Amino acid sequence: MNDETLRGREPLDRSPSSLLPEAAQKFIDATNNEDREALLDVFTPTGTLDDFGRTFTGRKEIGVWSDQENIGTHNRITVQRVTETNETILAEITVSGLGYNGRGTFVFHLADHSIQRLTIR
Repeated sequence: MNDETLRGREPLDRSPSSLLPEAAQKFIDATNNEDREALLDVFTPTGTLDDFGRTFTGRKEIGVWSDQENIGTHNRITVQRVTETNETILAEITVSGLGYNGRGTFVFHLADHSIQRLTIR
């Protein structure tokens, strides 16, 4: 398409976040909005979060993790790139806040529109 063809059209949302499945986007939004309940609600009842080899399973443990290392440190997450494979969604991210600041990777394993496992590296 050339510029003339595109004139008058609404721009497409091509931001990396727009490529995330709903459950993954809800995790990002809950973190950025400091909404602990919304963050916990996006996981399956037996959901697991692996933060550099430290594993947290279920609402209670994931809540403690978030209080100490995510929402509790006022993290803000920006998605830089999204890659989808057969089983996973890989999101390259940038984190800022009062805790870790820098680049990282989230690997989401989804089940029934929820997060079954989130691996952070």
